[in-house]
Amino acid sequence: MPTRRLFLIATTAPLLTACGFALRQAPDFAFRSIYVELPADSAAFGDELQRQLEITDKLQIIKDAADRAKADVVLQVLQNARQRVVVGRDASGNVSEFQLRFRLRFRVRTPAGKEVLPEVEIIRQIDQSYSDTAALSKDAEAQMLFANMQSDAVQQMLRRLAAIKL
Repeated sequence: MPTRRLFLIATTAPLLTACGFALRQAPDFAFRSIYVELPADSAAFGDELQRQLEITDKLQIIKDAADRAKADVVLQVLQNARQRVVVGRDASGNVSEFQLRFRLRFRVRTPAGKEVLPEVEIIRQIDQSYSDTAALSKDAEAQMLFANMQSDAVQQMLRRLAAIKL
């Protein structure tokens, strides 16, 4: 039995490396400094984005608006919106299902105004069942789902930033 397991490991390891499998790593950006412009109502989103950008030690995040011209690129977050839309009702007219939507629009420019990445829109949505008897727990579940969609949108944004070639 142990030799069989060893043989299986020995034969599958080269296959994994041959297919291009690699663990996810922190993105490598073509720029070395970034300034982030956020709408006034995007504090939670801005905190998560800053944490993810700080993971890469090679990237300097310029926080002071007066030093914006020193940045290689300016990330402008144009929209960061959450929506909760009724998509289903039961026979008595009570809400039975919501659709939660997270929308993110952004673009990347140089401090001089040259467009590096045109406007990009990331939309995430998920359906959530609803019950009046569990209203508090469903609201907490909705907040958790919104946080997960926001994290996913930030990861997608970082992958698009990493694809920029200056």
